[in-house]
Amino acid sequence: MSYLTLAMAKGRTADQTIKLLETAEIHFPAFNKKSRKLIFYDETDSFKLVYVKAIDVPTYVEKGAADIGIVGKDNIAEAQADVYEMMDLRFGTCQFVLAGLPNTAVDSGKKLTVASKYPAVTKAYFQKKGIPMETIKLNGSVELAPLIGLSDVIVDIVETGTTLRENGLKVIDTIEAISTRLIVNKASFATKSERIHLFLEKLNRALEVRM
Repeated sequence: MSYLTLAMAKGRTADQTIKLLETAEIHFPAFNKKSRKLIFYDETDSFKLVYVKAIDVPTYVEKGAADIGIVGKDNIAEAQADVYEMMDLRFGTCQFVLAGLPNTAVDSGKKLTVASKYPAVTKAYFQKKGIPMETIKLNGSVELAPLIGLSDVIVDIVETGTTLRENGLKVIDTIEAISTRLIVNKASFATKSERIHLFLEKLNRALEVRM
């Protein structure tokens, strides 16, 4: 029997993902997030775990390198991958927000410059609002951009809002709630349907235990 391949995001949600899998009685005994290894196998040789950067998980799943992915909604939205989003795993919760300096106007008709790690999400939001804009793609310290005049506003993910407040920024609008989601490759969902549904049932039961 072939493996069911699971792509798991590196980063802050990895520990919670492993705990959820263990609650579902799926164990990867060799897994260590500090290891340089990128592929792990479960005790029953039924699952192969591929440990990759979060932004790459939707691509692995869309292209069929993984049957299933567990990753934040922010990365799914940004990748715009053609996959099935099957479950909200209810951890890693935060929000996409539009933020800027106090009294920043975003509906004046003026073209805005927006800094973000998420240009696709940013573009979709402003298109929906009908507000003209251009995006500056940044990979870190997005909060700095309005402070030094690089952008008018930012689009970023926030958990508590502390970083925004400490840098004198405020939330202008909440774009979307984010949490860790489970996605499935469309072809795998057809060819490995029974095994994927069994896996989803195990995770659902594990989520009920954890609540």
